[in-house]
Amino acid sequence: MNNRPLDVIEKAKEKKVLVKLKSGEEISGILKAADVHLNIWLDDAEIIKEESRKKVGTILIRGDNLLYLIPV
Repeated sequence: MNNRPLDVIEKAKEKKVLVKLKSGEEISGILKAADVHLNIWLDDAEIIKEESRKKVGTILIRGDNLLYLIPV
């Protein structure tokens, strides 16, 4: 049986994910929650730019800003 996108996101809860935004920014963190609009809540989040990482802690990302989300 094929997994639906929301099933994959549900299985990724409490695991580390990498998110790319439409703006080009990448954010990694622990996926705590997501809804049907793909709004996501990350803990221990870090914004990744080239060789640097900036810790931002807990972050909520609106689903319409997501380009992709990858469980790592």
